[in-house]
Amino acid sequence: MTPEQIKLVQQSFARVAPDAEEASQVFYTRLFEQAPEVRPLFKGDMRDQGKKLMAMLSTVVQGLNDLDALMPAIRALAVRHNDYKVEPAHYDHVGAALLWTFEQALGDAFTAETRDAWSEAYGVLAGAMIAASAEAR
Repeated sequence: MTPEQIKLVQQSFARVAPDAEEASQVFYTRLFEQAPEVRPLFKGDMRDQGKKLMAMLSTVVQGLNDLDALMPAIRALAVRHNDYKVEPAHYDHVGAALLWTFEQALGDAFTAETRDAWSEAYGVLAGAMIAASAEAR
């Protein structure tokens, strides 16, 4: 990722983070509408899941400046996802729901450049997670 892309992701996340609970609810609603087959993978309280999602996103967004340091945590998360039966195809659904959520939250501030930056960030992380998951199987 370029420094400008990292900056765009961090700035846009900072605008959404104060409404983290709402953003996570929008995200999961969209995810389950677009990919109902993933709903059974989520057990327990969805508010707690939303808090985990936003905490993970915060960690990732802040860690974009040093991806090498971030990767062990990303790989460990991917291995845990194996226990939940997450499949590689699920990452596409999550990415689409994530971009849509940011588009809804940011409105006109979700520019083409910001979308591209988020797509790049998500692609890097999802790729690493898919690879780590496959390696662990």
